[in-house]
Amino acid sequence: MATHLKGIKGMPDILPEEVQSWQYLERKLHELMSRYNYQEIRVPVLESTQLFKRSIGDITDIVEKEMYSFDDRNGDSITLRPEGTAGCVRSCIEHALLRNNQQQRLWYMGPMYRYERPQKGRYRQFNQLGVEAFNFDDPEIEAEQLALTARLWRELGIHEIVRLELNTLGDLPSRNAYRAHLVNYFKANEAKLDADSKRRLETNPLRILDSKNPDLQNLISNAPVLLDHVDRESRRHFDNLQQLLQDLGIQYTVNTRIVRGLDYYNRTVYEWVSDHLGSQSAVCSGGRFDNLVESLGGPASTATGFAIGLERLLILLKNANKIPTDSENKAVLICMGNTACKQSTMIAEKLRDALPSISLHTYFGSGSLSKLLQKANKAGAEKAYIVGDDELAAGTVTVKNLCNNEPQQTLTLSNFNSSK
Repeated sequence: MATHLKGIKGMPDILPEEVQSWQYLERKLHELMSRYNYQEIRVPVLESTQLFKRSIGDITDIVEKEMYSFDDRNGDSITLRPEGTAGCVRSCIEHALLRNNQQQRLWYMGPMYRYERPQKGRYRQFNQLGVEAFNFDDPEIEAEQLALTARLWRELGIHEIVRLELNTLGDLPSRNAYRAHLVNYFKANEAKLDADSKRRLETNPLRILDSKNPDLQNLISNAPVLLDHVDRESRRHFDNLQQLLQDLGIQYTVNTRIVRGLDYYNRTVYEWVSDHLGSQSAVCSGGRFDNLVESLGGPASTATGFAIGLERLLILLKNANKIPTDSENKAVLICMGNTACKQSTMIAEKLRDALPSISLHTYFGSGSLSKLLQKANKAGAEKAYIVGDDELAAGTVTVKNLCNNEPQQTLTLSNFNSSK
């Protein structure tokens, strides 16, 4: 007996009944990006491993433990992308999109890959919307992107169950000075740290602030605060951003523990979070990364952007019952009688020509009209188009509304009967 093959753990199939939700969300995102004049860019899912090591950082959890990396047939190390920003920046440099401080507003959408412990809303293959803007220096660009996401939540109907949390990381010198204070604090309390935090203490101590270990929360809450150590210019930038958000009516809280897991961030960092997602509370994360382009060999370019986890966003939409049904314009064709049944494919094509807005499903084979109508109702169809031998001869279709008790109607189609 052949071995029963299964999908790879953490890389789920998206079945037909789920695809409707994905298509609805993707349409909304496409429309929103167009309204804000962001241009789509499509980059490969495979990149050089060195790209992610240089951008994300050698000592981050992603590079150390989560990347899918392997040697290709030429012996080159390549990686399935764990995030989208690095590839977007690489493409901008390679194709000179940022030359002479050229401004760019870009977006992309697609699968990312991280070897994590699969759980609800967190998979090894997951999908993100990524949005990036380059060569905009002032906080207005962060405000624009936060206004964009706030509009998305409103239009999806989930604005009441997500909230914005902000922080600033300052510049590199101020962050290094803060890092020294943080290391001293945690080393003085090293006996209270778990094994993961002790490892991070030697590599990336700011990530200890991200720990979800409940036993560490009191220790973390008393740690030095990054906001007290940021440079004057970063603080001015952060204050101006907060004023812009207040002017826009976007509510937020300052969360000094947001540090982000990627090394390339500076100044503004933020998360849109929800209490309806369990332990994985963030649905959107972003911030500013002014040094990344130059560090990857491109021209000095400021940059800011965010990523939305689409699986998590869909969980919010489903829990809030905010995904519309697909019954609108969904219809079935029921053919009764020998001649009509034999010509059901032709009849369906004539209907699609005459009614291009409908989504038409054809029932082949026999069955009573009442049972076929019950089947159509169960499938969520809005209307049934019924053709018997008499209707076929007359070039007409009986239209029955399955959503209410409206009287049946008769539709006449020109050139309906192929024998005429």
